[in-house]
Amino acid sequence: MLNLLRDGAARKQETRRLYDDLVSRARAPVFFTAFGVADSIDGRFDLLAFHAWLALKALKAAGLDKAAQGLTDIVFTGFDEAMREQGAGDMGLGHKLRTFANAFYGRLAAYDAAPDEARLAAALARNLWRGAAADARAHALAAYARNAQTCLERGLPRTLDFGPLPVL
Repeated sequence: MLNLLRDGAARKQETRRLYDDLVSRARAPVFFTAFGVADSIDGRFDLLAFHAWLALKALKAAGLDKAAQGLTDIVFTGFDEAMREQGAGDMGLGHKLRTFANAFYGRLAAYDAAPDEARLAAALARNLWRGAAADARAHALAAYARNAQTCLERGLPRTLDFGPLPVL
């Protein structure tokens, strides 16, 4: 019984570490400065969703479905905590979480549906810059995504290594 508790605690610790890697990368200043993503709740959400898509895709490809589910769970726990910090009460929290879930899974589906870098750039432009046409920034992030997938595959299951930060 104690081993089961320890295993559960170790899994939670591993998941927390993966989440910390994810959030750290999604909040890298380069996305807000050089790439011009809005440093707002929406901009941060979109960058987190983009990086979560990269991480979840790599985890699932590596057969680490439990880790992927744990990471998804902690991402939504983070949404819940952020909304509570913003003053959302229990009454409206469920509705807001459903809105976040729809937006989150919608972005993941849009990125999954992109068969190539050009279409991924278009999906990124729609989400990160709210409907803008794909420009050099979006194409640079699409190339970054391709490189990040390779780096993530090498680092799993120990870390979420997205590789070098993107440049314009």
